Amino acid sequence: MEIFFDALGVVFLWLAVEYCLRRETADSLDEASMVPFADDPEVARRVELATGKTVKAVAPEVAKPGWVNLEM
Repeated sequence: MEIFFDALGVVFLWLAVEYCLRRETADSLDEASMVPFADDPEVARRVELATGKTVKAVAPEVAKPGWVNLEM
């Protein structure tokens, strides 16, 4: 009986993941995998050179005159 419930749990998990990713395309999943590198232009450039895929990098925040950026 325990094996049945284990298998049922695995099937339910697989169906839940399939349901959540049903509208995703290969391109959108590939772009999502590059998001962790988007905030550092130097790392984004190295990832582009290593993988050949483009990373939509975001420019780092520039301090405004009279304001100080604190590192936390």
